[in-house]
Parts: sequence; C-alpha cells; structure tokens
Amino acid sequence: MSNSTILNTTTQRYSGVAIALHWLLALAIVGAFGVGIYMTDLPMSPARLKLYNWHKWAGVTILALSAARLLWRLTHRPPADVPGPRWQQVAAHGTHHLLYVLFFAVPLVGWAYSSAAGYPIVWFGVLPLPDFVPKDKALAELIKPWHETLAWAMAVLVVLHIAAALKHHFIDRDGLINRMRFGGR
Repeated sequence: MSNSTILNTTTQRYSGVAIALHWLLALAIVGAFGVGIYMTDLPMSPARLKLYNWHKWAGVTILALSAARLLWRLTHRPPADVPGPRWQQVAAHGTHHLLYVLFFAVPLVGWAYSSAAGYPIVWFGVLPLPDFVPKDKALAELIKPWHETLAWAMAVLVVLHIAAALKHHFIDRDGLINRMRFGGR
C-alpha cells in the first residue's frame, strides 16, 4: 500500500464523540461480560447479589450508550471505507451491523429475564426501572439461555472486530486503527 493511501486513511478519522462512545461501550461490554462470567459460579451470598446488581447496571448503561451511539451514527457520517478487497468490506459492515443488534438485544433480553424472574432493576440503586415483561418463572427459564447465548455471540464478534483491527495495524499497516484512537493520526 502506498504512503498516500496510508496518509488518506489516517486523516479520515471518527469524531471525538464517536471515539468516546466506542471506547466507553467497549469498556462497559467487556466489564459486564467479565462480571457475568464470574458471578454465575459464585454461591449465593451478598457478594454475588452485589455483582448481579452491577451487571444489571452495566447492562442498562450499555443500552443507554448504544442508543446514544446509534443516534450519533445516524446523524454523523463515518469516514470512508479503507480500500481493500470487497469481501473484507462486506465482512466489516456485517460485523458492525450484528454488533449494533447485539448492543441492544443482550441488555434487553437480560432486562426481560430479570423482570420475568421477579428481580427488579434499580439503576445504580437510585432509579427503579419498570418491568420489561410480567413476572413469570417459566418465561424466565425460557429467556435465561438466550441472554447467555447472545452475550457469547457478542463476545465472538468483539474478538473478530479486535482481530481485524490488529490485522489492519500489524499486517496491512494501513492506518485504519488510528481512525478510532484518541489523538491518533
């Protein structure tokens, strides 16, 4: 790839708001996923209940950040695609679209599970949220595996997203990763 192509891709950056939303959402998702994995094997205890609350707070925060990110994305044009094989562009767009779907699906299904199981969500211990579905233990048992499956699907897509960014950085050396870095060039 020529230096002019590298320069061109690195100067077409996302806005500061888009970058901030990207990294805040990334941190929230990784944190919620890690807490989710850790808490499920704990014995019932005050610590486990605290972690469940943190997990639910993170889920609601992810939902709010996702809405903000989607609104920003719909009202602000992203940088142009980096030149490359068509299959990579299709894969990148497909992965991004699926991630956006999961940004909403995972927390909404978690909220539905929590509501059906009879465990209300009080965001940061201050703001009680309405039940997403009526209390129904049978429904909760149907919903629970969906939350886990969707979360794992999102984890796989996040790993693919990171792998693609690293490939662009270390193998293609096309400057793509700089478009989403704070202070990147």
